[in-house]
Amino acid sequence: MAVTIDQGPHDGPDMIIPANEASPKRSFGEHISHIFKAFTTKDGLVGDYDYAFLFTPNIPFMSKPKRTAPFFGLQDRMPVILALLLGFQHALAMLAGIITPPIIISGSANFDATTEQYLVSTSLIVCGILSAIQVTRFHLYKTPYYIGTGLISVVGTSFAIIPVATKGLAQMYGNGMCPTAADGTKLPCPEGYGAILGTASLCALLEIGLSFMTPALLKKLFPPIVTGPTVTLIGVSLIQSGLQDWAGGAGGCFGRPETGIFQNCPTNFAPHPLPWGSAEFIGLGFSVFVSIILFERFGAPIMKSLSVILGLLVGCIIAAACGYFDRSGIDAAPVASFIWVHIFPLSVYGPLILPLMAVYLILMMEAIGDITATCDVSRLQVEGKLFDSRIQGGILADGINGMLAGLCTITPMSTFAQNNGVIALTRCANRKAGYAACFFLIVMGLFSKFAAALTSIPSAVLGGMTTFLFASVAISGIRIIATVPFTRRTRFILTAAMSLGFGAILVPNWFSYVFTYTGGNKAKAGFFDAIVLVLETGFAVTAFIAVVLNLLLPEEDINEETESLAGDIADRTEAEIENAEDPKFAHPSKGESGESPRIATHTHQNGESVDGGEKV
Repeated sequence: MAVTIDQGPHDGPDMIIPANEASPKRSFGEHISHIFKAFTTKDGLVGDYDYAFLFTPNIPFMSKPKRTAPFFGLQDRMPVILALLLGFQHALAMLAGIITPPIIISGSANFDATTEQYLVSTSLIVCGILSAIQVTRFHLYKTPYYIGTGLISVVGTSFAIIPVATKGLAQMYGNGMCPTAADGTKLPCPEGYGAILGTASLCALLEIGLSFMTPALLKKLFPPIVTGPTVTLIGVSLIQSGLQDWAGGAGGCFGRPETGIFQNCPTNFAPHPLPWGSAEFIGLGFSVFVSIILFERFGAPIMKSLSVILGLLVGCIIAAACGYFDRSGIDAAPVASFIWVHIFPLSVYGPLILPLMAVYLILMMEAIGDITATCDVSRLQVEGKLFDSRIQGGILADGINGMLAGLCTITPMSTFAQNNGVIALTRCANRKAGYAACFFLIVMGLFSKFAAALTSIPSAVLGGMTTFLFASVAISGIRIIATVPFTRRTRFILTAAMSLGFGAILVPNWFSYVFTYTGGNKAKAGFFDAIVLVLETGFAVTAFIAVVLNLLLPEEDINEETESLAGDIADRTEAEIENAEDPKFAHPSKGESGESPRIATHTHQNGESVDGGEKV
């Protein structure tokens, strides 16, 4: 039986069907007629969707409607207004994650406000364009391979690049690649940022190459015992910068210098300057943090998926009312922006290659997990030939997107997981909402006044949001670790990998003075810099140690695993035997077969269990 994938508009990327049963393709005239009806009829524009479901808050003691909203599958027809509304929700859910990396990396490269605004605008535009590649799903001619997943698999700038970029830029300032003024002030470093972009584009070839391997082999080489601690360390390393911003800023005012323009944050010339760590800054950050919690608890479904961006909005309103905003950047910003308005000299910085290869390995495994979760909440199969094809297409698109992002002056992309929550809450997995999200992201990026407003947000407000986001990255890693059975072998791998990883985060310069070479051999100096950068980047050293130990240490047999689950396993086993012999600890009634009744539970590949219902 011949099998086709993506064989026409109705089976789309939803199903695998016999070739002789495929639905006939629509003619061009039928497509035009369908679009005309969608925009000119009430059923096509509005439909009969219960829009109140999205906006009804979860207020205690208030009666809630029992009728659930309909579920829109990948290729189901849905009203245009609803697609635009849910697409806008997806775009807003991505907004905080998209703007955070360029703002932090711009600060590390000491860019001026104009360049920072450009990077934020370009990040929004590039994320919209590259998300459309994932959502569309292209077939590679005369091959069994695809580019993209065909799902609402949106992409955004990756958080994993932040620790590598910040440490790499710090190293470039130290070795003279980035300029420094005579008084020690760090000057803008477009050459360093261009080196990050060029090296990231080169290292994207690793993920592109790995995309042609089977998902089963990839999961064997990079199982949860490798990816879990690595993702955890990425989040932990980022929380530090979030808290520094929360208290006033991570720039020159951090450390409360007693002289100079950085005695106050962000500078002495700010509209409302205060020393780092002032109670006012802490209060601004808490206004965002507490608002996120309140929206999650009492908000309507559309508000829960936007709790982070709504919390940021509350903090901005409070900061504006108290005089913390600086309008000069907004007033000076141009009306519109686009890719390549600012360019950077691309180059390859050798010491960044190994850390960036680790970043792409993490992005690949994150993509596998996120695509699996997206298929799950979209009510699509999570195993079989079509699922494997989605994984392959998603990883290939992720690698290509990383390369294209570098050529478009933006750091690597990653598949965003938070939009799976939007799909689950709104019960909409339709690709039309994904295309609408791409449209809104591009529009946001085109208007540089919008980016200027985002970059003018006070650091304390931004820190309250980013601390929450970065902690969620660490929790994602812990959740991955939780899927690993704790045996003596896995505990040993986790201990060995995370010991150096946590150490590098807590003492970031612990390996800086090992090599004392000061000669003129740039290749030798670059080799030493690469070793230092890897060993001082917590998640990178954790990833390499976990990969090596997972391949070297043999699997344990069942008896050894059972004995090593916990230190008191033998005592607990003896206690269970004694309890079993005692009549008062007898089990409740059993069935006729003599077995205790069991609860049927279905466990998905992503580690979450759902008892006979929809995963949310």
